[in-house]
Amino acid sequence: MSKKFNETKNKGLRTAMSLSGMAIQMGVTIYLGNRLGSWLDIKYSKEGYETALTLFAIFLSMYSMIKRVTRLHQ
Repeated sequence: MSKKFNETKNKGLRTAMSLSGMAIQMGVTIYLGNRLGSWLDIKYSKEGYETALTLFAIFLSMYSMIKRVTRLHQ
């Protein structure tokens, strides 16, 4: 009984760690996309790169998250 409880507890812990890692990855991806867009706006003296790259980073992060969650629950 104790062994089964530990396996269940470990599986829950692994899932929680995986999900928290995804949140950190998502935040870093969006932040870097925003910073790259800001740099391109300044470098080329145009506006729109920041918005476009931030949105691209958000969609990329969401795609990655959905793909990992579906793989996690299979």
